[in-house]
Amino acid sequence: MSRLSKKPIIIPEKTVVTVSPENKVTVKGPLGELSRVFPTVVLFTQAGSEMTVSLKSDHRDFKALDGTAVAHVKNMVSGVNTPFEKKMLYEGVGFKADAKGSDLHLALGFSHPVIVPIPASLKVVTEKGSITVSGINKEEVGAFCAKVRLLKVPEPYKGKGIRYSDEIIRRKQGKKSA
Repeated sequence: MSRLSKKPIIIPEKTVVTVSPENKVTVKGPLGELSRVFPTVVLFTQAGSEMTVSLKSDHRDFKALDGTAVAHVKNMVSGVNTPFEKKMLYEGVGFKADAKGSDLHLALGFSHPVIVPIPASLKVVTEKGSITVSGINKEEVGAFCAKVRLLKVPEPYKGKGIRYSDEIIRRKQGKKSA
């Protein structure tokens, strides 16, 4: 049994969690609605404003699902109440970012502009030197940020590229002149 599943998941006032017979968990809140299908081995029991997660079988192949299911439901509940947000910084001569409509236009030192489509459920705000991505689904926010970061990974000599705001780039010493 996971340590996460020993504690119940607290459901806030304006949030409604429903579990369908196909083990599909739907969370509705002030900011939107999220749903996810879980394996049938995972059991959800709801009592008032608390939800607990357990397993039908204690087989070792299913033990990992216990804590994973709890983490997913907690992220869904917190996402529909307060959006997840990631901030990215870009550094480099001539580097620019601009969110136009449903696309993110990036100038990253290539001979052509890079255009990344923004998923409909995400909100992207660009300022000078930073990109802020927010949304109710934690996985979508993280996946989009990872996709943008891979376009120009920060290099270790000058630190040029796109990085997360809390990421530290270890710098290398350049070539020494005699």
